[in-house]
Amino acid sequence: MHSDIIQIGDILVSSSIITEYFCCDYQKCKGVCCVIGDSGAPMEAGEDAQIENNYSAISRLMCEEGRKRVTKTGFFKIDRDGDIVTPLMKNVSYDLDPAEGGCLGDAADQPCAYACFESCGCLCSIEKAYNKGECSFVKPISCRLYPIRVSQFSNDTKALNLHQWEICKDAFEKGKKDGIRVYQFLEQPLIAAFGEDFYSQLSVAAKMLLARS
Repeated sequence: MHSDIIQIGDILVSSSIITEYFCCDYQKCKGVCCVIGDSGAPMEAGEDAQIENNYSAISRLMCEEGRKRVTKTGFFKIDRDGDIVTPLMKNVSYDLDPAEGGCLGDAADQPCAYACFESCGCLCSIEKAYNKGECSFVKPISCRLYPIRVSQFSNDTKALNLHQWEICKDAFEKGKKDGIRVYQFLEQPLIAAFGEDFYSQLSVAAKMLLARS
């Protein structure tokens, strides 16, 4: 898929973030993005401290295995690529009913240590504590920004690209059905990460780009 680049300050934005549609369809995926993958969720510097400061509220909602992993590894770990990521659980049993659009647990899967499992599916214990008003931290910004992936270059320039994961195909379909573009769905996370001025300029660029298409 061809994608042009839009530059806003020192941030390079793939045009697919504007042109493609996306809207999470939790009823279909059951939060499986917190379950599968080959590493934990990327974390920004300082996010581990925010988790630590709110851990008493977060830990009450976590799986026992998740609490054990945090006790053993700390609030984050360094993956094989040298990145700071959330710890992963091991030897945890879960069942996201495929009859309801989810998936059965696999022995190879290692869910995020901060994941919790309920009858509706997999949830983030950090976000759940935040929604209950018991935590001041929403969740790692990389999770909030998905399906946007952020790359950092040595000159401090950042690149925002669209990541298309098979498990999110229902979200791309729902976004198209509901007429919600990726950048629109992620308005609040984008503002939280890059500021209101950035989002305002992105919206202007989007109107110009879409008017030409």
